[in-house]
Amino acid sequence: MDQIKIKAETRSEQGTGAVRRLRRAGMIPGSVMKMKKGGTELIKLPKHDFMMAMRGRSGKQLLVTLDMGGSEVPALLREMQNDVLAGTPIHVDFSEVSLTEKVRVTVPVYLVGESIGVKIGGGVLEQVLRTIDVECLPEDIAEKFDIDVSNLGLDQTMFVRDLQLGDKFTVVTRGELALAVVKAPADGGAAAEAGKGPDVIKKGKEDKEEKK
Repeated sequence: MDQIKIKAETRSEQGTGAVRRLRRAGMIPGSVMKMKKGGTELIKLPKHDFMMAMRGRSGKQLLVTLDMGGSEVPALLREMQNDVLAGTPIHVDFSEVSLTEKVRVTVPVYLVGESIGVKIGGGVLEQVLRTIDVECLPEDIAEKFDIDVSNLGLDQTMFVRDLQLGDKFTVVTRGELALAVVKAPADGGAAAEAGKGPDVIKKGKEDKEEKK
């Protein structure tokens, strides 16, 4: 993962009124959960710089470097609150991390490729899990996992235990959980309904013959 560098500074402003004034001045209020000292440090970030750094980033738990007046602090962006109408960030929370210690993160999962069960068998591919939890070093955090389902056949299920993510990641999500499944087409009922047509016509003909 490419590291993101963001300028930030400590803030003393607290309370609804003070936070509103910060936002009007083009700043985003935030906080950093300190790893070594404990507790939480209040910070503020230039809104424009932060939005430029986040451009094109889809992950919800990103590794960033906070430039705190020349002191660089590696941290995970844990939560970002957006304005309901404008969709722009109004508050961000970070957690300080060590680059040599593993962290647990939730990563989105995307299915790629055309399943043979869909292509040949006419089945329907269903994604059961949208995210999985993994442990890894902060610099190895993935924004997403692309999972190839090309070999998934009709009536077959891909479980979490089937994932091959490499040595950098330890999967925390339970292995017996289904990730994706290819279900057979539900055309049995339609075929049965179609088969009823000739029987009705035949019965009608028999009734006419009896009336004669």
